[in-house]
Amino acid sequence: MAWSNDEDRRPDEDEAEEELDETDYKTQKDAVLFAIDVSPSMLQRPPPARDAGKKKGDDDSPIAAALKCAYQFMQQRIIAQPKDLMGILFFNTERSKFREEARSGSGYPHCYLFSDLDVPAAEDVKRLKALVEEGEDPDEALVPAKEKASMANVLFCANQIFTTNAPNFGSRRLFIITDNDNPHGGDKTAKSSAAVRAKDLYDLGVVIELFPIAQSDKKFDLSKFYDDVIYRDPATEAGSSDEVKTSRSGDGLSLLGSLLSNINSKQTPKRSYFSKLSFELAPNLTISVNGYMLLHRQTPARTCYVWLGGEQAQLAQSETVKLDSATRIVDTSEVKKAFKFGGDYIYFKPEELATLKNFGSKVLRLIGFKPRSKLPTWASVKKSTFIFPTEEAYVGSTRVFSALWQKLLDSDKVGIAWFVARANANPVMVAIVPSRGPGDDNDDNNDYDADGRPSGRVPYLPAGLWLVPLPFADDVREVELSAPHRPPDELTDKMHPIVKNLQLPKAMYNPLRYPNPSLQWHYKVLQAMALEEELPEQEEKDDATVPKHRQIDKRVGGYMAEWKDLLAQKARGLMQHRAVKREAEDEADAGAKPLAKRPKPAAPAGARLTNAQLKVAMEQDTLKKLTVAELREILASKGVSAVGKKADLVEKLEQWIEEHV
Repeated sequence: MAWSNDEDRRPDEDEAEEELDETDYKTQKDAVLFAIDVSPSMLQRPPPARDAGKKKGDDDSPIAAALKCAYQFMQQRIIAQPKDLMGILFFNTERSKFREEARSGSGYPHCYLFSDLDVPAAEDVKRLKALVEEGEDPDEALVPAKEKASMANVLFCANQIFTTNAPNFGSRRLFIITDNDNPHGGDKTAKSSAAVRAKDLYDLGVVIELFPIAQSDKKFDLSKFYDDVIYRDPATEAGSSDEVKTSRSGDGLSLLGSLLSNINSKQTPKRSYFSKLSFELAPNLTISVNGYMLLHRQTPARTCYVWLGGEQAQLAQSETVKLDSATRIVDTSEVKKAFKFGGDYIYFKPEELATLKNFGSKVLRLIGFKPRSKLPTWASVKKSTFIFPTEEAYVGSTRVFSALWQKLLDSDKVGIAWFVARANANPVMVAIVPSRGPGDDNDDNNDYDADGRPSGRVPYLPAGLWLVPLPFADDVREVELSAPHRPPDELTDKMHPIVKNLQLPKAMYNPLRYPNPSLQWHYKVLQAMALEEELPEQEEKDDATVPKHRQIDKRVGGYMAEWKDLLAQKARGLMQHRAVKREAEDEADAGAKPLAKRPKPAAPAGARLTNAQLKVAMEQDTLKKLTVAELREILASKGVSAVGKKADLVEKLEQWIEEHV
């Protein structure tokens, strides 16, 4: 819910529910079932293209491309979401197979359950890899049937799979890959029966996503059948998010490739930090919130030890014991905790230690408000926590939370709060900072609000409130920073086109789109060990953050050359100006009478040489007679680096004289 400037008017409840959506970031288990059509047209390879620039893999049959995408999808899920489920169901197959231990395959004719909906195991990956790369099909699962399968049967089979294997999953999706836009022709009864089964899946919470494939010049017409099967969100139907895009045979299934890219960009799991935390806004006004770590450094997760000494790898059960000097096992009750103070140990009981560490119950208590401009950038010393309301502890939390969120945005303020995340956690002061939603991706001006201020929208972060830990007085150091030299306006103007042409899309860096090359290599080795393959050779890692020098040179190579020439010109002018100024100061000091009480120390002989005298000395080759101290003094006065041996110093001085005198 959001309050407008008119406090007497309250928006409708429907508006409140649309503003904040918890499903965008909340950790959910995902269950995906691929339903792939096995028909003669899906097994047919596209005709060879005359275009020499055709990409590799475009000559795959539609079913081969679908299997490759399913294989890549399975690999990504094992790494990114190891608890997610995946299965593969073929339909329109000659052979029928379901769970043999539960029922015979005759219950779902022409449906072949190749891989049951479960956490992918090494054997499942091996079978799918052999089918994709080597074409091994010992069970003849990819033999097309003479009679087509009923789509109502296919959808009912998927219903049974989801109901049995993933009854409580927050996300359940059915991917249908086919090139037949009208599987039942003019049979209205079969079409109506399939629509009923699709409605059952929709009521169950299963999302049906279609990936149609167009053969040759034939158009895939959704209105013939699939408009009654796929339920799209009318709120987003006008945009492109729910638009069903058609892949054309011979394009290598670009749509599924883009799907894999999107899944890869969102593969980092969210870290839940706390749940049902009391958020005290005022006396006798408390709501409950959940906390999430949306941005977290991803590292290899070592969850268990594996023993590789036997014929099969087995999980090792670890056990920890405490021993004394006599190698006697020490019981937990015999261990005491103490602090050393003044050379003596002061022992504490467990309940006394708990009292020392107790700073009150876990709570988020609002203290006051500050203008957002009062929160400097350097005040963020730790990772921020994203909070979102929950109705589990206090009913009405969402309504109050949304009102606070909207008020902070409208007033351009942040809240200051006392924050204890867990029991025995150290208390911190936090700033409650509101963030806007991603907004419309097609709007180029969505990064600024109506007043010209930054809107706070980030494409990969949701709308809500953030807890930014603030430093205490002991955490802040006084650092004296000198003002940097301001470059000339000409250099700044020359840099504008360079920066403009090198910006990322919408000038926004999304860390989720740049995988960690070290992690990718780590998982590649793990995959080889799990599948009992040869370990890959160490190769150059594919790092997406490495600059693309050819594209940079193509875009701004000319601008950078002009800017470099202008910079060198300005630098020479500045150095010459400093040299002339230093020479004038030296001549003025030489002509002035020294003070009687505070005589100035005598400078080396070389520092009193004028530019004309230096040029004469160079022509007569007498610069070598100067000492190292004199040479360094002269070079320092001219603004030249005075590091090196005597021969190097003489060479630098001669070069400066040739350029400036």
